[in-house]
Amino acid sequence: MSKQKQTAISGVIDLLKTLLAAGVIAVGFRSFVAEPFNIPSGSMIPTLLVGDYLFVTKYSYGYSRYSFPFGLGPIRDRVFSGERKPRRGQVAVFRLPSDTSVDYIKRVIGLPGDRIQVRRGLLHINGQPVERRMIGNGMHTVSGGEQMTTLYQETLPEGKIHLIQEVSDQQIFDNTPEFVVPAGHYFMMGDNRDNSRDSRSSSVGFVPLKNFIGEAQFLFFSHDYSASIWEIWNWPSAIRFGRLGNTIE
Repeated sequence: MSKQKQTAISGVIDLLKTLLAAGVIAVGFRSFVAEPFNIPSGSMIPTLLVGDYLFVTKYSYGYSRYSFPFGLGPIRDRVFSGERKPRRGQVAVFRLPSDTSVDYIKRVIGLPGDRIQVRRGLLHINGQPVERRMIGNGMHTVSGGEQMTTLYQETLPEGKIHLIQEVSDQQIFDNTPEFVVPAGHYFMMGDNRDNSRDSRSSSVGFVPLKNFIGEAQFLFFSHDYSASIWEIWNWPSAIRFGRLGNTIE
């Protein structure tokens, strides 16, 4: 074999080694540190908008098989969680219990042992109504037009304050039975209360701790879909610059 061919083969091998090392680092970071997610629906409006991109920290609640790509981690339940369990009010990404190939993002509302109920649109936790203060009205774009909504400031029992959006207090999930959260499970709800499929629905239900992927932390990109991929000249106007870097409350 000529020296030229040996040099070429050596170069290819070095390139493959570099790509392999980069791949291992990328998979390791994604599995153990943080993973990017995007928001495809409006179930978390006003906290998260369609077109938001955010980082979810994997170490927040320890690790499960769903911390790894394609859910292929060699973990039966959850490890290294210790006392780092989901806390009420946190926004978290989890695998849908009825279809673990699907990622959901919602807010933690009910902890193991809690009693959760919605009565006439008002959230109740362990028999006590959660404080809800109206702060304004707005319009929400839906298929076929726009819909009037009301914005509220909701204060959870531990003092966590966040915004929610309601169409009215007479929608399908505004009057529910009382849900008792089983041990090792959590009750999740979207901030867009009348347009969120969450633990109030039997298609979601209670979420096991092992299904949690991580806690949503901050936005690193956001756009409003007003510019197509080829419309480079319109990209700046489509980016929501004011949301970039925002932490998720």
